[in-house]
Amino acid sequence: MFTFKPIGFIESPYHEASEIPMGLGAKHDAEGVLALLPEFEPGVTDIEGFSHLFVIWVFDRNTGFDLTASPPSDNRAHGVFATRSPRRPNPIGLTVVELLGREGPRLRVRGVDMLDGTPVLDVKPYLSSIPEEALRRGWLAEAEARKG
Repeated sequence: MFTFKPIGFIESPYHEASEIPMGLGAKHDAEGVLALLPEFEPGVTDIEGFSHLFVIWVFDRNTGFDLTASPPSDNRAHGVFATRSPRRPNPIGLTVVELLGREGPRLRVRGVDMLDGTPVLDVKPYLSSIPEEALRRGWLAEAEARKG
């Protein structure tokens, strides 16, 4: 069994899941704050040098899960692990945000797709050594092609 303690909470303009842009072409450019608890402030020392961050968080308002999901970007069901569905066996979210600035333990970010008050489990600098031409988009590329 695992027990996690939030390191902070999201301050987001979204209060209902229906407000969050979803589906093909959805733009995630909402700004918000990763409000870390004061005791974790030493953990963000030198974070300002990174342009983007991974944020690991909890779908704290979900109950239950599904092993298949029909995302808004496709009318076909896919395995939950091949989607970004919030209804997961372990309700963990992962978002890449752009770091706009830091004020103590508060990180101003762009790209928020979480509800206000969402617990944050971890923050990591976004680093990737995978060249863009080597990335594949799976069923999503197929769905985009079908929709033209």
